[in-house]
Amino acid sequence: MFDKIVIANRGEIALRILRACRELGIKTVAVHSDVDRDLKHVRLADEAVCIGPAASADSYLNIPAIISAAEVTDAEAIHPGYGFLSENADFSEKVAQSGFTFIGPSADTIRMMGDKISAKKAMKKAGIPCVPGNGNPLGNNPKENLRMASDIGYPVIIKAAGGGGGRGMRTVHTEAALLNSISLTKAEAGTVFGNSTVYMEKFLEDPRHIEFQIMADSHGNVIHLGERDCSMQRRHQKVIEEAPAPGITEEERNRMGKLCTDACKDIGYLGAGTFEFLYERGEFFFIEMNTRVQVEHPVTEMITGFDIVKEQLRIAAGLELSMTQDEVTFTGHAIECRLNAEDPTNFMPCPGVIDQFHMPGGPGIRCETHIYNGYKVPPYYDSMIGKLIAHGDDRNSAIARMKTALMEMVIEGIKTNIPLQSELMSDNGFAAGGQNIHYLEKKLGLS
Repeated sequence: MFDKIVIANRGEIALRILRACRELGIKTVAVHSDVDRDLKHVRLADEAVCIGPAASADSYLNIPAIISAAEVTDAEAIHPGYGFLSENADFSEKVAQSGFTFIGPSADTIRMMGDKISAKKAMKKAGIPCVPGNGNPLGNNPKENLRMASDIGYPVIIKAAGGGGGRGMRTVHTEAALLNSISLTKAEAGTVFGNSTVYMEKFLEDPRHIEFQIMADSHGNVIHLGERDCSMQRRHQKVIEEAPAPGITEEERNRMGKLCTDACKDIGYLGAGTFEFLYERGEFFFIEMNTRVQVEHPVTEMITGFDIVKEQLRIAAGLELSMTQDEVTFTGHAIECRLNAEDPTNFMPCPGVIDQFHMPGGPGIRCETHIYNGYKVPPYYDSMIGKLIAHGDDRNSAIARMKTALMEMVIEGIKTNIPLQSELMSDNGFAAGGQNIHYLEKKLGLS
């Protein structure tokens, strides 16, 4: 096992990684921007290194500064968390070239799965079902693009090959709008992702968002930890996640889980990863793979008893998986509400000082957050300030516990989305389960 690692992230995931390290006896180095010196994990880490000013480009995205922090503290590995550099192949490569261990898959794997076109080709080869469309980059031949859309059938969606986070996508319902939509998406992709390549596929009108968690070690062992439902979304951003997914049968779970683990063996995957699918009318369609730990990993941990972050560290250190597929069991139901520092009606970020904070408790309640009384939420980063997770014997029990926990939680001094999450826990559509990815936006009047 490692003696010391660098945590190259901030907020609740950095604190989550620190706790896992403490359990494994690993010393920690917290790298931080100059406005984040009062973050909880920075105060608790064995060492802390300031790597730059507030702007992410000058700190959390500053590869030389992070690697230098590992060098001066004599660390052995770097954990990227999620977001920032977690799926940056160049970062993974430079970490390895500098003599450190990147806690995640290889740069080649990140590069392959980060490009949606190459990812789809790899998954098709491995037998994973994909959304209809040939998956090739769109050229500049208008007639060919119009013919392709006609063959697929409207509506279609134009996607950036290097896209993510819900950006770089346009839905096209008519032939008249197609060519302009392709041009606009290419321009946006080039500006936002530095890669103007786009592709076309069928737009599914009534899908759910279902994802499968996998873990793979360097000894050829791969397991899946079941599925999560992440269909409650706003502007392609997840709001609520749960496991297991309502309505997914054990047969479907086993079938898709095996396809995902077999695909990981085919591509030589290492570490934690998530296969994301659109699920419509009983069929799964691959959309992308996240080559990192997910924000929503706690719901899987709650129903399996499996510590995903500790396992990431074990795998990166060269150890075998601590569990076989036959030993994976699923108990009860878990729901996660993302907690954001934002206005619950217009969703504008609301940074500021937290005057009062009270964390809820009780059976089955877990709160992942870095905030505390007097903490100042900065305006420079994502507005998520924590996650509230509830576990129960079944879905109704988990919802009931979440309702109580949201009522107990106190965050004063800033606005949060707790009122919205409380409303959703009492929503009849959510209570019924199995809603599609458009449900929340329709409820909020955004579509």
